[in-house]
Amino acid sequence: MKSERDPLVLNLLGDDQDGRAGLRAECGDCFGLCCVALAFSASSDFAVDKDAGKPCTNLQADFRCGIHRELRGKGFRGCTVYDCFGAGQHVSQGTFGGRDWRAEPATARQMFEVFPVMRQLHELLWYLAEARTLPQAEPIRPDLEKALARTEELTRGSAEAVAVTDVAAHREDVNVLLLRTSELVRKGVGGKKKNRRGADLFGARLKGADLRGATLRGACLIAADLREADLRTADLIGADLRDADLRGADLTGALFLTQSQVNAARGDERTKLPRALARPGHWSDAS
Repeated sequence: MKSERDPLVLNLLGDDQDGRAGLRAECGDCFGLCCVALAFSASSDFAVDKDAGKPCTNLQADFRCGIHRELRGKGFRGCTVYDCFGAGQHVSQGTFGGRDWRAEPATARQMFEVFPVMRQLHELLWYLAEARTLPQAEPIRPDLEKALARTEELTRGSAEAVAVTDVAAHREDVNVLLLRTSELVRKGVGGKKKNRRGADLFGARLKGADLRGATLRGACLIAADLREADLRTADLIGADLRDADLRGADLTGALFLTQSQVNAARGDERTKLPRALARPGHWSDAS
Protein backbone atom coordinates (compact mmCIF):
# COMPACT_ATOMS: atom_id res chain seq x y z
CA MET A 1 0.00 0.00 0.00
CA LYS A 2 1.22 3.49 -0.78
CA SER A 3 1.55 5.89 2.14
CA GLU A 4 0.74 9.57 1.69
CA ARG A 5 3.95 10.31 3.57
CA ASP A 6 7.06 10.23 1.43
CA PRO A 7 10.30 10.08 3.44
CA LEU A 8 12.17 11.49 0.45
CA VAL A 9 10.11 14.67 0.60
CA LEU A 10 9.46 15.13 4.30
CA ASN A 11 12.16 15.65 6.91
CA LEU A 12 13.11 12.23 8.28
CA LEU A 13 13.75 13.75 11.66
CA GLY A 14 10.19 15.01 12.00
CA ASP A 15 8.90 17.92 14.03
CA ASP A 16 8.40 16.19 17.37
CA GLN A 17 10.18 17.35 20.49
CA ASP A 18 12.99 14.80 20.43
CA GLY A 19 13.44 15.17 16.68
CA ARG A 20 13.14 11.48 15.80
CA ALA A 21 9.54 10.99 14.65
CA GLY A 22 10.54 9.68 11.22
CA LEU A 23 13.05 7.25 12.71
CA ARG A 24 10.44 5.00 14.30
CA ALA A 25 9.21 1.92 12.46
CA GLU A 26 5.82 2.10 10.76
CA CYS A 27 5.26 -1.50 9.70
CA GLY A 28 2.02 -0.64 7.91
CA ASP A 29 4.03 1.42 5.41
CA CYS A 30 6.64 -1.28 4.82
CA PHE A 31 6.64 -4.30 2.51
CA GLY A 32 7.73 -6.68 5.27
CA LEU A 33 11.40 -6.08 4.44
CA CYS A 34 12.80 -7.32 7.74
CA CYS A 35 10.74 -10.48 7.27
CA VAL A 36 12.28 -11.13 3.86
CA ALA A 37 15.61 -9.41 3.33
CA LEU A 38 17.29 -10.65 6.52
CA ALA A 39 18.48 -14.14 7.36
CA PHE A 40 18.10 -15.84 10.74
CA SER A 41 19.08 -19.17 12.24
CA ALA A 42 17.13 -21.48 14.52
CA SER A 43 18.03 -20.49 18.08
CA SER A 44 16.49 -19.18 21.27
CA ASP A 45 15.49 -16.11 19.23
CA PHE A 46 14.08 -17.83 16.14
CA ALA A 47 12.17 -21.07 15.82
CA VAL A 48 13.43 -21.89 12.31
CA ASP A 49 16.20 -21.16 9.82
CA LYS A 50 15.53 -18.60 7.09
CA ASP A 51 17.78 -17.50 4.22
CA ALA A 52 18.20 -13.85 3.25
CA GLY A 53 15.75 -12.91 0.51
CA LYS A 54 13.32 -15.66 1.42
CA PRO A 55 9.99 -14.56 2.95
CA CYS A 56 9.26 -15.78 6.46
CA THR A 57 6.48 -18.35 6.41
CA ASN A 58 4.52 -16.12 8.80
CA LEU A 59 4.47 -13.18 6.38
CA GLN A 60 0.97 -12.69 4.99
CA ALA A 61 -0.14 -11.36 1.59
CA ASP A 62 -0.71 -7.89 3.08
CA PHE A 63 2.87 -7.86 4.42
CA ARG A 64 1.72 -8.28 8.00
CA CYS A 65 2.86 -10.97 10.40
CA GLY A 66 0.40 -13.82 10.88
CA ILE A 67 1.54 -14.47 14.46
CA HIS A 68 2.34 -10.91 15.55
CA ARG A 69 0.61 -11.26 18.93
CA GLU A 70 2.19 -14.64 19.59
CA LEU A 71 5.75 -14.11 18.37
CA ARG A 72 7.48 -14.70 21.70
CA GLY A 73 5.34 -17.74 22.52
CA LYS A 74 5.94 -19.22 19.05
CA GLY A 75 9.72 -18.95 19.39
CA PHE A 76 10.30 -15.72 17.45
CA ARG A 77 11.55 -13.52 20.25
CA GLY A 78 14.14 -12.00 17.91
CA CYS A 79 11.37 -10.40 15.88
CA THR A 80 10.07 -8.55 18.95
CA VAL A 81 13.54 -7.13 19.60
CA TYR A 82 14.43 -5.94 16.09
CA ASP A 83 14.04 -2.27 15.17
CA CYS A 84 14.73 -0.81 11.73
CA PHE A 85 14.71 2.84 12.87
CA GLY A 86 12.12 3.56 10.18
CA ALA A 87 14.30 2.28 7.33
CA GLY A 88 11.61 -0.16 6.19
CA GLN A 89 9.01 2.44 5.32
CA HIS A 90 11.68 4.72 3.84
CA VAL A 91 12.88 2.08 1.40
CA SER A 92 9.34 0.89 0.61
CA GLN A 93 7.59 4.22 0.14
CA GLY A 94 10.49 6.54 -0.58
CA THR A 95 13.40 4.87 -2.36
CA PHE A 96 11.13 2.55 -4.35
CA GLY A 97 8.13 4.88 -4.53
CA GLY A 98 5.59 2.37 -3.20
CA ARG A 99 6.47 -0.37 -5.70
CA ASP A 100 6.45 -3.63 -3.76
CA TRP A 101 8.65 -6.63 -4.50
CA ARG A 102 5.71 -9.01 -4.92
CA ALA A 103 3.94 -6.93 -7.55
CA GLU A 104 7.24 -6.10 -9.24
CA PRO A 105 9.62 -9.04 -8.64
CA ALA A 106 12.37 -7.29 -10.63
CA THR A 107 12.79 -4.84 -7.74
CA ALA A 108 13.18 -7.53 -5.08
CA ARG A 109 16.92 -8.17 -5.13
CA GLN A 110 17.86 -4.51 -5.16
CA MET A 111 15.31 -3.64 -2.49
CA PHE A 112 16.68 -6.33 -0.20
CA GLU A 113 20.22 -5.04 -0.76
CA VAL A 114 19.25 -1.44 -0.01
CA PHE A 115 17.30 -2.16 3.17
CA PRO A 116 20.18 -3.17 5.51
CA VAL A 117 22.27 -0.22 4.28
CA MET A 118 19.39 2.17 4.92
CA ARG A 119 18.86 0.67 8.34
CA GLN A 120 22.47 1.49 9.29
CA LEU A 121 22.11 5.04 8.05
CA HIS A 122 18.89 5.51 10.02
CA GLU A 123 20.60 4.22 13.14
CA LEU A 124 23.28 6.89 12.71
CA LEU A 125 20.54 9.49 12.26
CA TRP A 126 19.03 8.34 15.57
CA TYR A 127 22.29 8.93 17.43
CA LEU A 128 23.03 12.24 15.74
CA ALA A 129 19.52 13.54 16.33
CA GLU A 130 19.92 12.78 20.03
CA ALA A 131 23.40 14.30 20.22
CA ARG A 132 22.35 17.61 18.72
CA THR A 133 19.65 18.10 21.41
CA LEU A 134 22.10 17.79 24.30
CA PRO A 135 23.06 21.17 25.83
CA GLN A 136 26.56 19.90 26.68
CA ALA A 137 27.22 19.28 22.96
CA GLU A 138 26.97 22.99 22.11
CA PRO A 139 30.72 23.30 21.29
CA ILE A 140 30.38 20.76 18.46
CA ARG A 141 26.79 21.40 17.43
CA PRO A 142 27.73 22.77 13.98
CA ASP A 143 29.69 19.59 13.27
CA LEU A 144 26.82 17.45 14.48
CA GLU A 145 24.37 19.33 12.27
CA LYS A 146 26.69 18.91 9.29
CA ALA A 147 27.07 15.16 9.90
CA LEU A 148 23.34 14.79 10.34
CA ALA A 149 22.63 16.63 7.09
CA ARG A 150 25.18 14.50 5.24
CA THR A 151 23.69 11.29 6.62
CA GLU A 152 20.18 12.32 5.67
CA GLU A 153 21.46 13.23 2.19
CA LEU A 154 22.81 9.68 1.82
CA THR A 155 19.40 8.23 2.69
CA ARG A 156 17.80 10.30 -0.05
CA GLY A 157 19.92 8.81 -2.81
CA SER A 158 18.70 6.47 -5.53
CA ALA A 159 18.54 2.75 -4.84
CA GLU A 160 21.78 2.32 -6.78
CA ALA A 161 23.53 5.04 -4.76
CA VAL A 162 22.34 3.79 -1.38
CA ALA A 163 23.35 0.21 -2.14
CA VAL A 164 27.01 1.18 -2.70
CA THR A 165 27.29 3.59 0.22
CA ASP A 166 30.43 3.04 2.27
CA VAL A 167 28.60 2.97 5.59
CA ALA A 168 31.65 1.80 7.53
CA ALA A 169 33.66 4.86 6.53
CA HIS A 170 30.77 7.21 7.23
CA ARG A 171 30.17 5.55 10.60
CA GLU A 172 33.79 6.16 11.56
CA ASP A 173 33.40 9.88 10.88
CA VAL A 174 30.14 10.04 12.83
CA ASN A 175 31.55 8.03 15.71
CA VAL A 176 34.24 10.66 16.32
CA LEU A 177 31.48 13.17 16.99
CA LEU A 178 29.43 10.76 19.10
CA LEU A 179 32.48 10.00 21.25
CA ARG A 180 33.12 13.70 21.73
CA THR A 181 29.46 14.24 22.61
CA SER A 182 29.67 11.46 25.19
CA GLU A 183 32.78 13.00 26.73
CA LEU A 184 31.19 16.44 26.97
CA VAL A 185 28.08 15.05 28.69
CA ARG A 186 29.84 12.71 31.07
CA LYS A 187 32.51 15.15 32.22
CA GLY A 188 29.79 17.10 34.01
CA VAL A 189 28.90 14.09 36.16
CA GLY A 190 30.43 14.10 39.62
CA GLY A 191 32.31 11.21 41.19
CA LYS A 192 34.54 8.57 39.65
CA LYS A 193 33.43 7.53 36.18
CA LYS A 194 33.70 3.84 35.36
CA ASN A 195 35.27 2.88 32.04
CA ARG A 196 33.67 -0.41 31.01
CA ARG A 197 33.95 0.08 27.27
CA GLY A 198 33.77 -3.30 25.54
CA ALA A 199 33.87 -5.07 28.91
CA ASP A 200 32.61 -8.62 29.37
CA LEU A 201 29.91 -8.15 32.02
CA PHE A 202 27.93 -11.26 31.19
CA GLY A 203 25.71 -11.99 34.19
CA ALA A 204 27.44 -9.28 36.22
CA ARG A 205 25.96 -8.45 39.60
CA LEU A 206 25.38 -4.73 39.38
CA LYS A 207 22.20 -4.37 41.41
CA GLY A 208 21.90 -0.82 42.72
CA ALA A 209 25.19 0.21 41.08
CA ASP A 210 25.90 3.88 40.51
CA LEU A 211 26.82 3.90 36.82
CA ARG A 212 26.19 7.57 36.16
CA GLY A 213 28.63 8.83 33.57
CA ALA A 214 30.03 5.34 32.96
CA THR A 215 31.29 4.24 29.56
CA LEU A 216 29.53 1.01 28.64
CA ARG A 217 30.04 1.30 24.88
CA GLY A 218 29.94 -2.13 23.29
CA ALA A 219 29.89 -3.85 26.69
CA CYS A 220 28.43 -7.33 26.98
CA LEU A 221 25.69 -7.00 29.60
CA ILE A 222 23.82 -10.16 28.66
CA ALA A 223 21.80 -11.37 31.67
CA ALA A 224 23.45 -8.77 33.90
CA ASP A 225 21.65 -7.87 37.12
CA LEU A 226 21.05 -4.14 36.80
CA ARG A 227 18.06 -3.94 39.09
CA GLU A 228 17.70 -0.47 40.58
CA ALA A 229 20.99 0.60 38.97
CA ASP A 230 21.49 4.29 38.17
CA LEU A 231 22.37 4.52 34.47
CA ARG A 232 21.67 8.20 33.98
CA THR A 233 24.20 9.71 31.54
CA ALA A 234 25.83 6.30 31.02
CA ASP A 235 27.00 5.80 27.41
CA LEU A 236 25.22 2.65 26.20
CA ILE A 237 25.89 2.79 22.47
CA GLY A 238 26.27 -0.76 21.16
CA ALA A 239 25.90 -2.36 24.61
CA ASP A 240 24.37 -5.85 24.50
CA LEU A 241 21.44 -5.79 26.94
CA ARG A 242 19.86 -9.12 26.03
CA ASP A 243 18.06 -10.47 29.10
CA ALA A 244 19.68 -7.79 31.29
CA ASP A 245 17.47 -7.21 34.34
CA LEU A 246 16.51 -3.54 34.35
CA ARG A 247 13.71 -3.75 36.90
CA GLY A 248 13.66 -0.53 38.86
CA ALA A 249 16.67 0.86 36.98
CA ASP A 250 16.90 4.52 36.00
CA LEU A 251 17.91 5.06 32.35
CA THR A 252 16.63 8.59 31.97
CA GLY A 253 19.32 10.55 30.21
CA ALA A 254 21.24 7.40 29.24
CA LEU A 255 23.24 8.16 26.11
CA PHE A 256 22.50 6.56 22.74
CA LEU A 257 20.10 3.92 24.03
CA THR A 258 17.86 2.37 21.36
CA GLN A 259 14.47 0.70 21.34
CA SER A 260 16.06 -2.55 20.23
CA GLN A 261 18.29 -2.62 23.31
CA VAL A 262 15.33 -1.93 25.57
CA ASN A 263 13.22 -4.60 23.85
CA ALA A 264 15.97 -7.16 24.41
CA ALA A 265 16.16 -6.49 28.15
CA ARG A 266 13.82 -7.22 31.04
CA GLY A 267 12.11 -4.48 33.01
CA ASP A 268 9.00 -3.49 34.89
CA GLU A 269 6.75 -0.53 35.65
CA ARG A 270 9.46 0.96 37.86
CA THR A 271 12.07 1.08 35.09
CA LYS A 272 12.63 4.67 34.01
CA LEU A 273 13.31 5.15 30.29
CA PRO A 274 14.30 8.12 28.12
CA ARG A 275 11.24 9.88 26.75
CA ALA A 276 12.08 8.85 23.18
CA LEU A 277 11.66 5.14 23.97
CA ALA A 278 8.57 3.03 24.62
CA ARG A 279 8.06 0.50 27.38
CA PRO A 280 7.94 -3.00 25.76
CA GLY A 281 4.64 -4.81 26.14
CA HIS A 282 6.34 -8.05 27.18
CA TRP A 283 7.85 -6.35 30.25
CA SER A 284 4.58 -6.91 32.03
CA ASP A 285 5.39 -10.62 31.91
CA ALA A 286 8.87 -10.18 33.40
CA SER A 287 9.44 -11.81 36.75
